[in-house]
Amino acid sequence: MWDSPPPEILTFVLIRLPIKSIITCTSVSKTWKSIIQNPSFISIHLHHSKNKHPLLLFRLPPSEHRVSGKELYALYCDNNNPDLYEHTRFDFPLSGTFRVVGTCNGLVCFTMKFTDRFFFWNPLVRKLVILPTPSVGLRTLRFYNPSIGFGFDPKTDDYKVVRIVSASESESSKVPKVEVYSLATAQWRVVTAVPPTGTAFADRCDPHAFVNGALHCVASKNNIDNEILNFILVFDLGDEVFREIAMPKPLDNPENLVGVSVSAYRNSLALIQWGVSIRCVDIWVMKWYAVASSWTKMFSTLADQGGFLPRPIGFKKTGEVLLEMHKGQFVSRDLETQQIKDLRTIGDKFTFVDSYVESLVLLNKPNCAFAY
Repeated sequence: MWDSPPPEILTFVLIRLPIKSIITCTSVSKTWKSIIQNPSFISIHLHHSKNKHPLLLFRLPPSEHRVSGKELYALYCDNNNPDLYEHTRFDFPLSGTFRVVGTCNGLVCFTMKFTDRFFFWNPLVRKLVILPTPSVGLRTLRFYNPSIGFGFDPKTDDYKVVRIVSASESESSKVPKVEVYSLATAQWRVVTAVPPTGTAFADRCDPHAFVNGALHCVASKNNIDNEILNFILVFDLGDEVFREIAMPKPLDNPENLVGVSVSAYRNSLALIQWGVSIRCVDIWVMKWYAVASSWTKMFSTLADQGGFLPRPIGFKKTGEVLLEMHKGQFVSRDLETQQIKDLRTIGDKFTFVDSYVESLVLLNKPNCAFAY
């Protein structure tokens, strides 16, 4: 009878296989299945995947959804070719209107619009987790507006959703509640940490930027002179405490802005600014994380004669910004060299784009993740 190779050799071979082949290998024997579904193997595989060619996850335009009636997503290989190469595509297994809260280590977090429903999805292993209903929400508040983020806590090897729930303006005196969902415990819990008094959020629909084990969003509050000041609110997923990062001086005054959002940029942050009196888009990059003096304006453009402004929709792992141009054309722009590359891909205002890494996350969660 043929003997299975030693576990270390088997691991060395398996992590180099496509994910579909790895999943097929779980049917070879109980030993192989045990190795593949072991958290350490999933972690090793993830580390290996991060060193492969980067991928981009696209939510395709609604016109592409008409056949299935479900949101359609595609993975594109982002290599040195002149255009993107479609790796695979898949539809979200549920019908409805959803918003992407964030992506991390191959896991995508969604919320269904106008509800308190949340989902984790790994499209490559075809696993979905339906999160329990949060305790703070429609059942307890008549009017409320949550700010939501999703990320990974490396200290506990856990994936977390964070909801900062504020009451409506008529109930603005109430202190916001902060609720955290942990995939490890499969439960929501209210934490003691709260944002600084008087904190308001620039746009609660903007995704939080996940960087260095923490979530980041744009917020404002009154300073000691009772002036409104913009800042970046940070929630550390490990310690579960709030802190602040100052914005560049031109951006800390709300009168200078129509809108501003924060994104992950390499291992630091970027701010995207929309001007007021002059239609323009500026991009600021924090060269050294959490060092406010390192904010540097890296990109600035005015509207063309027709009034069109490029729409920044995210950053590649290499640091290039993805821009939606006229008629939905996508280009990438290197903020260091200003070199532009036509990605030869078309989208629209509904398109979501983010970096993606292949992973086996959820494969070892039979009690909470269901296959489809």
